[in-house]
Amino acid sequence: MTTYSVRLNHFEGPLDLLLFFIQRDELDIYDIPIASITEEFLDYVKVMEQVDLDGVGDFLYLAAMLIQIKARMLMPTQEVDDEGEPIDPRTELVERLLEYIRYKEAAAALNERLEHRANLFTRPSAAADRAEIVPDPDIIADGSLFDLVAALKRVLSRARITPTHDVVGEAYTIEEQQSFIRSALVRVGSVSFVELVDRRSKPFIITTFLAVLELARQGEITIVVRRGADDFSLERQQMADDPEFVEETQVSSSNGVAHDEAE
Repeated sequence: MTTYSVRLNHFEGPLDLLLFFIQRDELDIYDIPIASITEEFLDYVKVMEQVDLDGVGDFLYLAAMLIQIKARMLMPTQEVDDEGEPIDPRTELVERLLEYIRYKEAAAALNERLEHRANLFTRPSAAADRAEIVPDPDIIADGSLFDLVAALKRVLSRARITPTHDVVGEAYTIEEQQSFIRSALVRVGSVSFVELVDRRSKPFIITTFLAVLELARQGEITIVVRRGADDFSLERQQMADDPEFVEETQVSSSNGVAHDEAE
């Protein structure tokens, strides 16, 4: 299975989400099915709003743009320009996507040059010889953030609903859920995200999802996307085998970390 490195602390933007749909469904960028793609785009935005990811406002802006295009395409009479030629409401969106693709390709070319330069070594100074070099851990995944959001959307739709008459406060911290994930991985080494949080409450699911992203950012776990299954698995990095990792997990478990036990 082919994998590539992604930095989960730099989330993709709304145009990336549109490109994700176009590439996944092998759509013609000049003939985008606005009606269906708008509906799916809004579904993703609703999930991302619950997670409260930074930059969700950009997604809402593009969602509004898609709705406007959809409304214009449903008009009984087609718009025409000054010369009487019909106007395709999708033209501006297509131009923005094509420009964005050009920027992405240019950025990829520059990044390739940067990686090439990183493989060229120069004689370091004496101070650099004495300094300990700690490499930034790569986060390996064979999919994008939107693949992860698809799994989150799946478990949220099946989340346990607390009765409206039973007012019980549920509070989870990212640190607690990190310990919960570590504990699960110490036992099995690899775990499915859907199996880990299925049928749990929405606060539990969302906080656990954010804890997954944080552990991946820190290089403690590897995320492997299960294509077509709306799921992904978590695997321990080598550092998770250190005695300190196991000891921390045991201490967290003994302190009674809330794991949202099913009723």
